[in-house]
Amino acid sequence: MSGTDATPDPTAAEPTYAGPAQAGPSPAGPAHAGASAAVLAGAGPSYAARASARLAGGALRVFLVVAALFWLLPTLGLLLSSFLSPTDLNNGGWWQVLTAPSRLTADNYERLLANDTITGSLLSTFAIAVPATLLVVTLGAFAGYAFAWLEFPGRDWLFLVVVGLLVVPVQVALIPVSELFGSIGLFETTAGVVLFHTAFGLPFAVFLLRNFFAEIPRELLEAARLDGAGELRLFARVVLPLGGPAIASLGIFQFLWVWNDMLVALVFADSAHPPVTVALQQQVRQFGNNIDVLAPGAFLSMAVPLVVFFAFQRQFVSGVMAGAVK
Repeated sequence: MSGTDATPDPTAAEPTYAGPAQAGPSPAGPAHAGASAAVLAGAGPSYAARASARLAGGALRVFLVVAALFWLLPTLGLLLSSFLSPTDLNNGGWWQVLTAPSRLTADNYERLLANDTITGSLLSTFAIAVPATLLVVTLGAFAGYAFAWLEFPGRDWLFLVVVGLLVVPVQVALIPVSELFGSIGLFETTAGVVLFHTAFGLPFAVFLLRNFFAEIPRELLEAARLDGAGELRLFARVVLPLGGPAIASLGIFQFLWVWNDMLVALVFADSAHPPVTVALQQQVRQFGNNIDVLAPGAFLSMAVPLVVFFAFQRQFVSGVMAGAVK
């Protein structure tokens, strides 16, 4: 034998156990394979389970659609009634439009828009709702940041006082605030209504924004401070962009609450220039059950909140979801 043939091959000399063990039959092989197949078969849902899940999902969708239609039925009836003449409304209900669509007319809206009281009330409502919303959002954002990230004496106790103000009902403050506004000349003024809505909207705004701002990572704020950012710049450049969804949600809530309010406006607003809710109530008191005035007036007052909601729908949903996750 030569030297080359005498040298052992490391690869050939190395014993291999994987090949024979995998190729040869083993007593546990068929049982193990059957168990694996059973596990794999039981891992996924059966056809019956998938079919029942789809049927359940379809039934749920049908139920939600039917419930939504029943929920919107009164609103749809009011909408159709707003396009019917007073004579048609007295002779039948709004469902007559389904068989006689030609009875629909826009005369009610034309008469309503020609009414100076209604058009002036819409402007008065804007003059109340917009400043009250901006003040609540601005002051609530500053206060929420202070309670979340600034250290000052009595911070926690003061925040507990703010949270306690959430349970104070509006009706409790009507008489004392009326006396206060009367003594300082704010009773029956637009500024008085704005201040009242701002005062009662701030506790919820501070509570909401403080909890949202407190979830911002501390490292992010510390990095901004290391870069030389002051508190005001930190608030404007870091906190406000991150809190945009919560601020948008708060603005929508506050605007809708002020726009649809009637009690505070009825007590504190100027009787010569009332908001739209009070103006519609005065129309009822003056003319009785005049649905031809109330129906278009109601939808005219609903148009602005709907536009605001759909304009900020994305931010509203983001803020609600962020608050739910956090």
